[in-house]
Parts: sequence; structure tokens; C-alpha cells
Amino acid sequence: MEKIYRVIAIGGAILFSVISTQSVMAQSEAVEAARYYYQGNGADIINHYKEYLKIPNVASDISNIRRNAQYLVDEFEKRGAKMELLELPDRKDVPPVVYGEITVPNAERTLVLYVHYDGQPVDPTNWSHNPWSPKLYSKSMEDGGKPIAFPQLNQQVDPEWRIYARSASDDKAPVPTLLATLDALEASDIALTSNIKFFFDGEEEAGSPHIRQYLERYKSKFKDGDLWVFLDGPKHQSGRPQVVFGVRGITGLEVTVYGPRRPLHSGHYGGWAPVAGQMMAELLSSMKKESGQVLIDGFYESTAPITEADREAFATLPDYNDQIRKDLGITWSEFDGQPLIERYMYPTLTIKGIKTGNVGKKARNVIPKKATASLGIRLAKGNNPEAMQELVEAHIREQGYHIVREDPSMATRLNNKKIAKVTREKGYRATRTSVDNPMAKQIVGAVADASDDEVILYPTYGGTLPLYHFTEILNQPLVIVPIANHDNNQHAPDENIRIGNIWYGIETYSSILTMK
Repeated sequence: MEKIYRVIAIGGAILFSVISTQSVMAQSEAVEAARYYYQGNGADIINHYKEYLKIPNVASDISNIRRNAQYLVDEFEKRGAKMELLELPDRKDVPPVVYGEITVPNAERTLVLYVHYDGQPVDPTNWSHNPWSPKLYSKSMEDGGKPIAFPQLNQQVDPEWRIYARSASDDKAPVPTLLATLDALEASDIALTSNIKFFFDGEEEAGSPHIRQYLERYKSKFKDGDLWVFLDGPKHQSGRPQVVFGVRGITGLEVTVYGPRRPLHSGHYGGWAPVAGQMMAELLSSMKKESGQVLIDGFYESTAPITEADREAFATLPDYNDQIRKDLGITWSEFDGQPLIERYMYPTLTIKGIKTGNVGKKARNVIPKKATASLGIRLAKGNNPEAMQELVEAHIREQGYHIVREDPSMATRLNNKKIAKVTREKGYRATRTSVDNPMAKQIVGAVADASDDEVILYPTYGGTLPLYHFTEILNQPLVIVPIANHDNNQHAPDENIRIGNIWYGIETYSSILTMK
């Protein structure tokens, strides 16, 4: 068999990959079939997607979340998948995991595709239209896009069009993309080359509180998986394709400090009574320098070191930090402008919110009785959530605070100079697959074959998914292949998906499902 040698330059190192002509031809044929299919069926694809987006999908809305689950069962069964709803015993109040499988004769690889079908809660008053009534725009609202009608059958579809609706990008978008991919390959009589299993999570946006129970109970269904491919998230800000090898973990705390037991007139008591807001400001300032460095003892010690393979992956990223700062309207970033990707490799401490008294027209000449701060901790690989919380609490004690778990009694107040109530949030660890993992490299190759642009390799995302449970219970590698546009208003009002990103996804998924 004739061979093609593809040369890839990463971080100054030259890597030679040998690919058979048959492999390249098969994948090119699959990508071409995908392109031909969506060009001829684009209107039908997005009109069907519109109907799916009409079903509300907040995890706590059990009736509608089960409608979403049944939609997935019905649509993938039409494409030949064997589907079922995985349930927890006597827990009809918990969203089911939608499981499916497509078995391919003589396949030597099993890919498990993960998508979550729930979405973030919404406040419709903050949206430009009803979030459960999808609207099509000629381009993004920010760029002056105007509402247009959904296309008629056989009408040409502009890739710059955008659908606005909750979960349009996060994370329903992979569903019409996968369905169209299977249809495209079937229409061109192109066979899959891997066994496929589906895992549709119904409560990811609620923190996947039952994911561990599902994985433990149904572990046998996934024991033959060679690689998990998570279909979630946006492409890089530059628009280039990317493969992500992990995510940060997460935990947090809420801290309340106390001044007088009741609000005081600031004229009568100002300059004498302790001010809770001032106490909180000083406490928070002791935790972190303006440069970004966290001053809590031991905060970085458990972090896994950056490897040479990670450094080589960094080299695949464009130097986009100045553009990101410009887009955000800021002239500086922490750690002397260190690249954003490198900061993903370390834990962070973020003040999510502070509350004490009132401001603006509601402000009063009052010394508030307490101040509360919500602290978020993003975890890097190696960090234990509980251990990181312990470090923060130890620091609070070092600043002279007595820590309580409930509002302090009068006796506690009179026996301690400074008091802090600390409430811990649940969390989970970060997880990463090595950039050198052979199965992950196959995915990178498939994504590269579907695009004319160089693939960006992200050792870890800045955001969080409950991936640690998958790696700990199943001990299988995983990667993330995102398709959404980076400006999709994820989790926010007016969430959207650019049609061209769905087309990109169909080509990419076709390449992955037919890779040799």
C-alpha cells in the first residue's frame, strides 16, 4: 500500500506521521460527503433543530427534561442506534442518562461520545425574545444581525446565520450535528470504522450530582470503551479547530465576617465600631496580590508540573492574548501578561461576589453588621478540593479569625475578636489526558483531516466538566472536541449558534467516525 508522510511542526520539533493512502482517501471522502449533504439539506437540518430547541431543558424541570431524553431516543433509533434510558432505582425525579450504541462489524475501537442535553436556567426578561422560541438571525446581534424567517425546503443556507435559543450552542448543538453526520455517511454508503456508544447527560448544568452513581451502576456498559470524546464547548477565539485534553476542577467557599450584632448609625459609631466590609476587604487582600499570585501557604504545591508535551502543545496556539484583552476592554492581565493557556495549568482564587450594605440610591449612613464574599477555586491537576479548602481556612485563621459553621451566638461573639462563618461548596478534581496518548492522537489526526487550518492542542480547558468521575471510575482516556462559535453567549442571555459551526461539526464528526 502506498504511504503518505505528513510533517507536523510542534514547538520546534518535527513529527512525522505515516498515513496510508487508503486512510486519507476514506476520510477525505467522508468529509466531502458531509459537505455535500449539508449543502443540499441545510434547511431541513436547521428546521429540525428548531423543533428540538423548543423543548425546555432545565434539569429541574423533570417533565420537559424527559421529553428531551425521548427525543434523543427516537431520533438516534431512526439512524440505527440501539437506545435506552438509564435510570437510578426509584428516582424518577432524576434526569435519565440516554445511552445508545452502534456496533460496527470487525471494528477494533470503541468511541464513547458524551453530550449533555440539559441547559442553564433562564430569566426570560433578560433575553431579546423567548429563549424557548428559537429565532434565526442574518448574523450575530452584536454585528447588526436582523431576525429572518427559517428557510424553506431547498433554500440556500448562509453559514453566518445564527440561531438564538437556550442551549443552541451549549450543549444541544452536537445533536443535530451527529444526526446529520450519520445521515450524510448513510447517504454516501460510507461505513463507520469504530463502535460508537452514546452518553447523554441530563444534569451537567446542575453539576451532574448523580453522574458518579450512573457510572458505578452502569460501568459494564462502558468497560470496552477505548476513548471518551466529549462534544462540548466553543472553538478557539481565532476560529481554528482545537482538541482539548482535560478540564480544571472546581470548588469554593462562602465566607461571612461579623461586625456589631445590629446595624449602627455611622455618625454615632463610625470610627469606633468595627466595619464588616473593611474587615472583609482586608481579609481578601491578604489572600492575593494584585499581580495575581495567591498568597495562601501551599496553594500551588500540589499542582502537577507542566510537561514538555504540554509545552509543545502550547506552541500550537496562536498568540491571541492581546486580541482577547482588546475584546474584553482591558489593557493588562494577571501574572505580567502570561499566556492564558499557561494560567489554565494552575489553581486560581476568584472573588465571585461581595455583599455588605447597599450602594447607589439605597445606600444609608449605616455600618452593616456583616459582609459576605463568595470565593471560587478552579483546580489544576493534582489539587484536591477538600485540601484546597483547608488551606484557605488555615489562612483565615492566621488572620486572627475564629471559624464557625453557623451564625455566631452572643457567647461566641464575646469570646472572639474576629469571627468568620465558612460554608464549603462541593467540588471535584481536575483531570487531563496526556497529549501523547495514542488514542487521543488519532482524534487529533481526524480533526486535522477535516480542516485546512492547523489544529490547536489545548492541554486543559479553563472551564469545568465532571470528567474526574469518568477517569477515576472507568480509567479511560478522554478528549474534548468543541464545535461552537466562541462568541455564543454560553450560559448567558441570547445564547446562539453560528450555522457555519454546525457545518464544521458535521465535517469533523464525519472524519472522526470514519478514521482508520
